[in-house]
Amino acid sequence: MVLYVYAIVAKNHPDSLDMSGVGSEPAPVRFLGSGPLRAVVSDISEEIRPKRRDLLIHQEVQERLMRGGPVLPLQFGYTAPDESTVEEVLRRDADSYLANLERLDGCAEYHVRASQDEERLLRQILRDTPEARELNERIRSGEEDPQLPLALGQLVAAQVSERQDALASGLVEALVPFAREHSVRQASGDDFLNFSLLVPEDRKEDFLTAQANLAQEVENGVELRLSGPLPPYSFVQ
Repeated sequence: MVLYVYAIVAKNHPDSLDMSGVGSEPAPVRFLGSGPLRAVVSDISEEIRPKRRDLLIHQEVQERLMRGGPVLPLQFGYTAPDESTVEEVLRRDADSYLANLERLDGCAEYHVRASQDEERLLRQILRDTPEARELNERIRSGEEDPQLPLALGQLVAAQVSERQDALASGLVEALVPFAREHSVRQASGDDFLNFSLLVPEDRKEDFLTAQANLAQEVENGVELRLSGPLPPYSFVQ
């Protein structure tokens, strides 16, 4: 029977999940042990696709496991052909998994993302940058030089990048002291900052207070968004 694998935990991790897993015919979530480790699995009979229900179940299993101790969460969709394959992986990589569990013990992941109101930023750049203001005024006055819009666009783009890079660095610098580890990723969409922090439980309240204060202090249409606590997907090695 094919197994869907949710996570890896230590042998002494509590095993009272009492819930059904992913798939159109959900099977009980159970623990499959080998030596000092256990995998958290459920039987499946079909290829798993990222449907809403299954994504929510996957996340719920991780969150319940976190309440009982450190977890190595697997990304959605990981399967194994049978129990012996899972047991072999647990035996083969036991030292690495145990080291990761120790490193993540007592921690949760938090995501911080930031975006900025584009119109407010553009107005600020035109107000603060004489060259950009002059180019904009020449265009609005009716000058037909086709190089003017290009020059203005390049100047504004450079200013946006410079200002948002500096702001992102400042935000990261303010929050990193509360984390055991952190990971900065390429931002996408309207965001200019996307990073994750591995926050120990004994620093959580200080971290949340610092993040809330930053969210109130940032100006110029900046929105700071926080997600967590989450399973430490970004910090599983």
